[in-house]
Amino acid sequence: MVVAAGRGIRVGGDTPKQYRRVGGQAVLTRTLAALAAHPGVGRIQVVIAPDAAAFYDECLGDLPPAAQAKLARPTQGGATRQASVRAGLAALAREAAPELVLVHDAARPFVDDALIDRAIAAAGTHGAAVPGVPVSDTIKVVEPDGRVRATPERESLRAVQTPQAFRFALLAEAHARAAAEGHDGFTDDGALAEWAGLPVAVFPGDLRNRKITQAADLVEADRAFSPPSESDPAMTLLTRLGTGFDVHAFTEGDHVWLGGVRIPADRGVLAHSDGDVVLHALTDAILGALADGDIGVHFPPSDPRWRGASSDQFLADAVRRVSERGGVIDHLDITVLAEAPRIGAHRDAIRSRIAEIAGVPLSAVSIKATTTEKLGFVGRAEGLAAQAAATIRLPEARA
Repeated sequence: MVVAAGRGIRVGGDTPKQYRRVGGQAVLTRTLAALAAHPGVGRIQVVIAPDAAAFYDECLGDLPPAAQAKLARPTQGGATRQASVRAGLAALAREAAPELVLVHDAARPFVDDALIDRAIAAAGTHGAAVPGVPVSDTIKVVEPDGRVRATPERESLRAVQTPQAFRFALLAEAHARAAAEGHDGFTDDGALAEWAGLPVAVFPGDLRNRKITQAADLVEADRAFSPPSESDPAMTLLTRLGTGFDVHAFTEGDHVWLGGVRIPADRGVLAHSDGDVVLHALTDAILGALADGDIGVHFPPSDPRWRGASSDQFLADAVRRVSERGGVIDHLDITVLAEAPRIGAHRDAIRSRIAEIAGVPLSAVSIKATTTEKLGFVGRAEGLAAQAAATIRLPEARA
Protein backbone atom coordinates (compact mmCIF):
# COMPACT_ATOMS: atom_id res chain seq x y z
CA MET A 1 0.00 0.00 0.00
CA VAL A 2 1.29 3.45 -0.94
CA VAL A 3 -0.12 6.29 1.14
CA ALA A 4 -0.38 9.34 -1.15
CA ALA A 5 -3.33 11.24 0.32
CA GLY A 6 -1.32 13.95 2.09
CA ARG A 7 -1.05 17.58 1.05
CA GLY A 8 2.73 17.93 1.38
CA ILE A 9 2.49 21.63 2.22
CA ARG A 10 5.97 21.98 3.72
CA VAL A 11 7.64 21.86 0.32
CA GLY A 12 5.69 24.95 -0.79
CA GLY A 13 3.62 25.55 -3.93
CA ASP A 14 0.16 24.34 -4.85
CA THR A 15 1.09 20.84 -6.01
CA PRO A 16 1.42 18.15 -3.29
CA LYS A 17 4.99 16.91 -2.98
CA GLN A 18 4.19 13.38 -4.19
CA TYR A 19 3.16 14.84 -7.56
CA ARG A 20 6.11 17.19 -7.95
CA ARG A 21 8.61 16.15 -10.59
CA VAL A 22 12.15 15.01 -9.84
CA GLY A 23 14.34 14.08 -12.77
CA GLY A 24 11.38 14.57 -15.11
CA GLN A 25 8.92 12.26 -13.33
CA ALA A 26 6.58 12.68 -10.37
CA VAL A 27 7.83 11.50 -6.99
CA LEU A 28 4.89 9.09 -6.80
CA THR A 29 5.71 7.69 -10.24
CA ARG A 30 9.24 6.89 -9.14
CA THR A 31 8.01 5.33 -5.88
CA LEU A 32 5.49 3.13 -7.70
CA ALA A 33 8.06 2.10 -10.31
CA ALA A 34 10.54 1.06 -7.62
CA LEU A 35 7.95 -1.04 -5.77
CA ALA A 36 6.43 -2.59 -8.90
CA ALA A 37 9.85 -3.70 -10.13
CA HIS A 38 10.25 -6.02 -7.13
CA PRO A 39 9.12 -9.60 -7.93
CA GLY A 40 7.78 -10.07 -4.40
CA VAL A 41 5.27 -7.24 -4.76
CA GLY A 42 2.13 -8.68 -6.31
CA ARG A 43 -0.35 -5.82 -6.02
CA ILE A 44 -0.08 -2.11 -5.20
CA GLN A 45 -2.94 -0.22 -3.61
CA VAL A 46 -2.50 3.55 -3.79
CA VAL A 47 -4.47 5.81 -1.44
CA ILE A 48 -5.01 9.30 -2.84
CA ALA A 49 -6.83 12.46 -1.80
CA PRO A 50 -10.41 12.88 -3.10
CA ASP A 51 -9.38 15.75 -5.41
CA ALA A 52 -6.14 14.18 -6.71
CA ALA A 53 -7.46 11.94 -9.51
CA ALA A 54 -6.03 14.16 -12.25
CA PHE A 55 -2.61 14.25 -10.58
CA TYR A 56 -2.66 10.47 -10.18
CA ASP A 57 -3.68 9.81 -13.78
CA GLU A 58 -0.77 11.96 -14.95
CA CYS A 59 1.60 9.81 -12.88
CA LEU A 60 0.35 6.66 -14.60
CA GLY A 61 1.36 8.02 -17.99
CA ASP A 62 5.05 7.67 -17.08
CA LEU A 63 4.77 4.13 -15.66
CA PRO A 64 5.72 1.18 -17.86
CA PRO A 65 2.89 -1.27 -18.64
CA ALA A 66 4.37 -3.98 -16.39
CA ALA A 67 4.23 -1.62 -13.42
CA GLN A 68 0.71 -0.46 -14.23
CA ALA A 69 -0.44 -4.07 -14.32
CA LYS A 70 0.31 -4.39 -10.59
CA LEU A 71 -1.77 -1.34 -9.65
CA ALA A 72 -5.19 -1.80 -8.10
CA ARG A 73 -7.78 0.91 -8.61
CA PRO A 74 -6.82 3.83 -6.32
CA THR A 75 -8.94 4.45 -3.27
CA GLN A 76 -9.68 7.72 -1.50
CA GLY A 77 -7.98 8.48 1.79
CA GLY A 78 -9.27 10.21 4.89
CA ALA A 79 -8.50 13.30 6.92
CA THR A 80 -5.57 11.62 8.72
CA ARG A 81 -2.84 9.20 7.71
CA GLN A 82 -4.39 6.57 9.95
CA ALA A 83 -7.75 6.95 8.22
CA SER A 84 -6.03 6.71 4.83
CA VAL A 85 -4.25 3.48 5.74
CA ARG A 86 -7.53 2.07 7.05
CA ALA A 87 -9.17 2.91 3.72
CA GLY A 88 -6.33 1.22 1.87
CA LEU A 89 -6.66 -1.93 3.97
CA ALA A 90 -10.39 -2.03 3.27
CA ALA A 91 -9.74 -1.69 -0.48
CA LEU A 92 -7.23 -4.54 -0.41
CA ALA A 93 -9.63 -6.76 1.54
CA ARG A 94 -12.47 -6.15 -0.93
CA GLU A 95 -10.49 -7.66 -3.78
CA ALA A 96 -8.56 -10.41 -1.99
CA ALA A 97 -6.81 -9.82 1.32
CA PRO A 98 -3.08 -10.60 1.01
CA GLU A 99 -1.11 -12.51 3.62
CA LEU A 100 1.45 -9.71 3.98
CA VAL A 101 1.18 -5.97 3.43
CA LEU A 102 3.87 -3.29 3.22
CA VAL A 103 2.78 0.27 3.99
CA HIS A 104 4.98 2.82 2.25
CA ASP A 105 5.11 6.62 2.05
CA ALA A 106 4.56 8.02 -1.44
CA ALA A 107 7.30 10.57 -0.76
CA ARG A 108 10.05 7.94 -0.36
CA PRO A 109 11.09 7.28 -3.98
CA PHE A 110 14.54 5.90 -3.09
CA VAL A 111 13.26 2.55 -1.79
CA ASP A 112 15.23 -0.30 -3.35
CA ASP A 113 14.98 -4.07 -3.77
CA ALA A 114 17.23 -4.88 -0.81
CA LEU A 115 15.07 -2.89 1.60
CA ILE A 116 11.89 -4.46 0.18
CA ASP A 117 13.48 -7.89 0.61
CA ARG A 118 14.16 -7.16 4.27
CA ALA A 119 10.64 -5.81 4.79
CA ILE A 120 8.96 -8.89 3.30
CA ALA A 121 11.17 -11.23 5.31
CA ALA A 122 10.53 -9.29 8.53
CA ALA A 123 6.75 -9.35 8.02
CA GLY A 124 6.79 -13.10 7.59
CA THR A 125 9.03 -13.67 10.60
CA HIS A 126 7.63 -11.17 13.09
CA GLY A 127 4.15 -10.24 11.93
CA ALA A 128 4.85 -6.56 12.57
CA ALA A 129 8.14 -4.86 11.73
CA VAL A 130 9.49 -1.43 10.79
CA PRO A 131 12.77 -0.37 9.16
CA GLY A 132 15.03 1.75 11.32
CA VAL A 133 18.42 3.44 11.05
CA PRO A 134 20.71 4.40 13.94
CA VAL A 135 20.44 7.94 15.27
CA SER A 136 23.69 9.90 15.02
CA ASP A 137 22.54 13.11 16.72
CA THR A 138 21.97 13.41 20.45
CA ILE A 139 18.24 13.33 21.21
CA LYS A 140 16.63 15.38 24.00
CA VAL A 141 13.24 14.80 25.61
CA VAL A 142 11.96 18.34 26.22
CA GLU A 143 9.28 19.67 28.59
CA PRO A 144 6.62 22.11 27.29
CA ASP A 145 8.58 24.98 28.82
CA GLY A 146 11.68 24.05 26.81
CA ARG A 147 13.66 22.44 29.61
CA VAL A 148 15.39 19.12 28.97
CA ARG A 149 13.76 16.24 30.80
CA ALA A 150 15.98 13.40 29.61
CA THR A 151 18.70 12.42 27.17
CA PRO A 152 18.10 8.83 26.01
CA GLU A 153 21.04 6.67 25.02
CA ARG A 154 21.49 6.75 21.26
CA GLU A 155 22.39 3.06 21.15
CA SER A 156 18.74 2.16 21.80
CA LEU A 157 17.25 4.70 19.37
CA ARG A 158 16.26 4.19 15.74
CA ALA A 159 14.82 6.61 13.19
CA VAL A 160 11.92 4.72 11.65
CA GLN A 161 11.20 4.65 7.91
CA THR A 162 8.83 2.87 5.53
CA PRO A 163 7.93 0.38 4.09
CA GLN A 164 6.54 -0.94 7.35
CA ALA A 165 5.69 -4.61 7.14
CA PHE A 166 2.83 -6.60 8.64
CA ARG A 167 0.71 -9.68 8.41
CA PHE A 168 -2.38 -8.21 6.81
CA ALA A 169 -4.86 -9.68 9.31
CA LEU A 170 -2.91 -8.32 12.29
CA LEU A 171 -2.71 -4.78 10.92
CA ALA A 172 -6.34 -4.73 9.77
CA GLU A 173 -7.51 -5.87 13.20
CA ALA A 174 -5.37 -3.25 14.95
CA HIS A 175 -6.76 -0.48 12.74
CA ALA A 176 -10.34 -1.62 13.26
CA ARG A 177 -9.87 -1.66 17.02
CA ALA A 178 -8.27 1.80 17.06
CA ALA A 179 -11.14 3.24 15.02
CA ALA A 180 -13.76 1.57 17.22
CA GLU A 181 -12.16 3.04 20.34
CA GLY A 182 -11.87 6.53 18.86
CA HIS A 183 -8.10 6.62 18.42
CA ASP A 184 -7.29 8.35 15.12
CA GLY A 185 -4.05 10.21 15.77
CA PHE A 186 -1.42 7.60 14.91
CA THR A 187 0.98 8.85 12.25
CA ASP A 188 2.91 5.60 12.12
CA ASP A 189 1.55 2.07 11.70
CA GLY A 190 4.27 0.64 13.88
CA ALA A 191 3.10 2.87 16.74
CA LEU A 192 -0.51 1.80 16.16
CA ALA A 193 0.58 -1.85 16.25
CA GLU A 194 2.44 -1.23 19.53
CA TRP A 195 -0.69 0.39 20.98
CA ALA A 196 -2.68 -2.68 19.96
CA GLY A 197 -0.27 -4.89 21.89
CA LEU A 198 1.58 -6.38 18.95
CA PRO A 199 5.32 -7.01 19.37
CA VAL A 200 7.00 -4.84 16.73
CA ALA A 201 10.48 -5.70 15.44
CA VAL A 202 12.95 -3.28 13.85
CA PHE A 203 14.91 -4.42 10.81
CA PRO A 204 17.76 -2.52 9.12
CA GLY A 205 16.56 0.47 7.14
CA ASP A 206 18.53 2.43 4.57
CA LEU A 207 19.89 5.95 4.97
CA ARG A 208 19.37 6.45 1.24
CA ASN A 209 15.65 5.82 1.69
CA ARG A 210 15.06 9.42 2.68
CA LYS A 211 11.65 11.07 2.73
CA ILE A 212 10.93 14.20 0.71
CA THR A 213 9.63 16.72 3.24
CA GLN A 214 11.17 20.13 2.58
CA ALA A 215 11.84 22.09 -0.60
CA ALA A 216 15.54 21.26 -0.28
CA ASP A 217 14.67 17.56 -0.40
CA LEU A 218 13.01 18.07 -3.78
CA VAL A 219 16.13 19.76 -5.08
CA GLU A 220 18.34 16.89 -3.89
CA ALA A 221 15.97 14.29 -5.32
CA ASP A 222 15.84 16.09 -8.65
CA ARG A 223 19.62 16.07 -8.75
CA ALA A 224 19.76 12.37 -7.83
CA PHE A 225 17.28 11.33 -10.53
CA SER A 226 18.54 13.66 -13.26
CA PRO A 227 21.17 12.11 -15.52
CA PRO A 228 23.97 14.49 -16.48
CA SER A 229 23.64 15.85 -20.01
CA GLU A 230 26.22 17.13 -22.43
CA SER A 231 24.63 20.56 -22.52
CA ASP A 232 24.19 20.92 -18.76
CA PRO A 233 27.19 20.89 -16.40
CA ALA A 234 25.19 18.69 -14.02
CA MET A 235 26.58 16.61 -11.22
CA THR A 236 27.66 13.03 -11.81
CA LEU A 237 28.53 10.37 -9.25
CA LEU A 238 32.25 9.63 -9.14
CA THR A 239 33.68 6.64 -7.28
CA ARG A 240 36.04 7.24 -4.38
CA LEU A 241 37.96 4.73 -2.27
CA GLY A 242 39.02 5.34 1.33
CA THR A 243 41.01 3.17 3.72
CA GLY A 244 41.23 3.04 7.49
CA PHE A 245 43.30 1.28 10.14
CA ASP A 246 42.95 0.96 13.90
CA VAL A 247 44.76 -0.91 16.65
CA HIS A 248 44.20 -1.42 20.38
CA ALA A 249 46.31 -3.13 23.01
CA PHE A 250 44.84 -5.84 25.22
CA THR A 251 44.16 -5.21 28.88
CA GLU A 252 42.11 -6.84 31.61
CA GLY A 253 38.54 -7.65 30.70
CA ASP A 254 36.14 -10.32 29.57
CA HIS A 255 35.05 -9.13 26.11
CA VAL A 256 35.91 -7.08 23.05
CA TRP A 257 33.66 -5.14 20.67
CA LEU A 258 34.09 -5.95 16.99
CA GLY A 259 31.79 -4.48 14.35
CA GLY A 260 29.23 -3.45 16.94
CA VAL A 261 29.02 -6.98 18.39
CA ARG A 262 30.10 -7.86 21.95
CA ILE A 263 32.35 -10.92 21.75
CA PRO A 264 33.40 -12.85 24.90
CA ALA A 265 37.16 -12.95 25.35
CA ASP A 266 39.71 -13.59 28.06
CA ARG A 267 40.86 -9.96 27.82
CA GLY A 268 39.49 -6.54 26.90
CA VAL A 269 41.18 -3.67 25.06
CA LEU A 270 42.68 -0.42 26.25
CA ALA A 271 40.72 2.42 24.64
CA HIS A 272 39.04 5.76 25.30
CA SER A 273 35.76 4.57 23.74
CA ASP A 274 34.63 0.95 23.57
CA GLY A 275 37.70 0.14 21.48
CA ASP A 276 35.89 -1.36 18.49
CA VAL A 277 38.74 -1.54 15.98
CA VAL A 278 36.41 -2.62 13.17
CA LEU A 279 34.05 0.34 13.46
CA HIS A 280 36.95 2.73 14.03
CA ALA A 281 38.71 1.53 10.87
CA LEU A 282 35.48 1.69 8.88
CA THR A 283 34.77 5.22 10.11
CA ASP A 284 38.21 6.36 9.01
CA ALA A 285 37.80 4.62 5.64
CA ILE A 286 34.57 6.51 4.93
CA LEU A 287 35.99 9.79 6.17
CA GLY A 288 39.02 9.17 3.96
CA ALA A 289 36.81 8.68 0.92
CA LEU A 290 35.11 11.97 1.81
CA ALA A 291 38.47 13.70 2.39
CA ASP A 292 36.95 14.83 5.69
CA GLY A 293 39.65 14.24 8.29
CA ASP A 294 39.66 11.22 10.54
CA ILE A 295 37.88 9.86 13.58
CA GLY A 296 40.11 11.81 15.95
CA VAL A 297 39.14 15.10 14.30
CA HIS A 298 35.43 14.56 14.79
CA PHE A 299 35.56 12.57 18.04
CA PRO A 300 38.77 13.61 19.84
CA PRO A 301 39.85 11.29 22.68
CA SER A 302 40.49 14.41 24.78
CA ASP A 303 36.71 15.02 24.87
CA PRO A 304 35.17 13.27 27.92
CA ARG A 305 31.89 12.82 25.99
CA TRP A 306 33.45 9.91 24.12
CA ARG A 307 34.85 8.08 27.16
CA GLY A 308 33.46 4.55 26.94
CA ALA A 309 31.23 5.60 24.02
CA SER A 310 29.70 3.01 21.72
CA SER A 311 31.49 3.21 18.39
CA ASP A 312 28.37 2.71 16.30
CA GLN A 313 27.70 6.44 16.63
CA PHE A 314 31.09 7.19 15.02
CA LEU A 315 30.28 5.07 11.98
CA ALA A 316 26.72 6.46 11.82
CA ASP A 317 28.11 9.99 11.79
CA ALA A 318 30.46 9.18 8.89
CA VAL A 319 27.57 7.59 6.97
CA ARG A 320 25.44 10.68 7.62
CA ARG A 321 28.20 12.83 6.10
CA VAL A 322 28.07 10.75 2.92
CA SER A 323 24.29 11.15 2.75
CA GLU A 324 24.44 14.91 3.37
CA ARG A 325 26.72 15.28 0.36
CA GLY A 326 24.34 13.30 -1.83
CA GLY A 327 26.63 10.29 -1.90
CA VAL A 328 26.11 6.54 -1.90
CA ILE A 329 28.03 3.82 -0.05
CA ASP A 330 28.69 0.95 -2.43
CA HIS A 331 30.84 -1.47 -0.42
CA LEU A 332 32.54 -1.86 2.98
CA ASP A 333 35.40 -4.34 3.36
CA ILE A 334 37.14 -5.18 6.64
CA THR A 335 40.03 -7.40 7.68
CA VAL A 336 40.57 -8.18 11.38
CA LEU A 337 44.15 -8.97 12.41
CA ALA A 338 44.20 -11.01 15.63
CA GLU A 339 45.37 -14.27 17.13
CA ALA A 340 42.27 -14.20 19.30
CA PRO A 341 39.36 -13.96 19.61
CA ARG A 342 38.25 -15.88 16.56
CA ILE A 343 35.42 -14.15 14.70
CA GLY A 344 34.13 -17.01 12.55
CA ALA A 345 31.11 -17.71 14.73
CA HIS A 346 30.28 -13.99 14.87
CA ARG A 347 30.83 -13.11 11.20
CA ASP A 348 27.16 -12.97 10.21
CA ALA A 349 26.18 -10.96 13.29
CA ILE A 350 28.97 -8.45 12.60
CA ARG A 351 27.99 -8.06 8.95
CA SER A 352 24.35 -7.58 9.90
CA ARG A 353 25.18 -4.96 12.53
CA ILE A 354 27.42 -2.99 10.18
CA ALA A 355 24.77 -3.14 7.43
CA GLU A 356 22.22 -1.82 9.93
CA ILE A 357 24.40 1.08 11.08
CA ALA A 358 25.46 2.03 7.57
CA GLY A 359 22.03 1.53 6.01
CA VAL A 360 23.39 -0.70 3.24
CA PRO A 361 22.44 -4.19 2.04
CA LEU A 362 24.12 -7.13 3.75
CA SER A 363 25.74 -7.96 0.42
CA ALA A 364 27.64 -4.65 0.62
CA VAL A 365 29.54 -5.68 3.77
CA SER A 366 32.50 -8.06 3.81
CA ILE A 367 34.56 -9.08 6.84
CA LYS A 368 37.59 -11.35 6.96
CA ALA A 369 40.11 -12.29 9.63
CA THR A 370 43.74 -13.30 9.59
CA THR A 371 46.66 -13.82 11.95
CA THR A 372 50.18 -12.48 11.43
CA GLU A 373 51.90 -15.87 11.69
CA LYS A 374 53.10 -15.06 15.24
CA LEU A 375 54.91 -11.93 14.00
CA GLY A 376 54.67 -8.48 15.57
CA PHE A 377 52.42 -7.27 18.40
CA VAL A 378 49.43 -9.14 16.90
CA GLY A 379 51.44 -12.36 16.68
CA ARG A 380 52.56 -11.94 20.29
CA ALA A 381 48.86 -11.54 21.25
CA GLU A 382 49.50 -8.07 22.68
CA GLY A 383 46.59 -6.50 20.83
CA LEU A 384 44.39 -6.63 17.77
CA ALA A 385 43.89 -4.47 14.71
CA ALA A 386 41.58 -3.93 11.77
CA GLN A 387 41.98 -2.43 8.35
CA ALA A 388 39.06 -1.33 6.22
CA ALA A 389 38.20 -0.03 2.78
CA ALA A 390 35.09 1.93 1.84
CA THR A 391 33.92 2.49 -1.72
CA ILE A 392 31.51 5.40 -2.12
CA ARG A 393 30.14 7.57 -4.89
CA LEU A 394 29.90 11.34 -4.53
CA PRO A 395 28.28 13.90 -6.82
CA GLU A 396 30.90 16.06 -8.49
CA ALA A 397 30.72 18.57 -11.31
CA ARG A 398 31.44 17.21 -14.74
CA ALA A 399 34.53 18.63 -16.34
